[in-house]
Amino acid sequence: MTINEIQDELIADFAFFDDWMAKYEYIIQLGKELPLIDAQYKKDEYLIKGCQSKVWLHADYRDGRVIFTADSDAIITKGLVGLMVRVLSNHSPQEIANSELYFVDQIGLKEHLSPTRANGLLSMIKQMKLYAITLQAKTT
Repeated sequence: MTINEIQDELIADFAFFDDWMAKYEYIIQLGKELPLIDAQYKKDEYLIKGCQSKVWLHADYRDGRVIFTADSDAIITKGLVGLMVRVLSNHSPQEIANSELYFVDQIGLKEHLSPTRANGLLSMIKQMKLYAITLQAKTT
């Protein structure tokens, strides 16, 4: 699936829920389904700067694709990073770097997150794109 197809699928998933409590529960569930990050990457050098909660993010490059693993010490934040991993992981660095993440606005995340969580989400996106750009530069 392309990044846009995954975004469209998430938009449809979120439209299924009537209220934001149900949507938060779904986000939390996504965090529970997040593939475990290897313990060696739960170090300060893998923390995303700009997140109030601790969020560790690691990018691996395999067969022309970026594979993200992540974790957080907060359940909603872990769900948010899980959401981003679902959308961006397993795509080429170029696809990730050039992606327009329209689903964030379309599912209403920005207006339903606290300012600190919204800033954290932006920091996650920036870091994931930065990893992709760095990996792309190393492979060309």
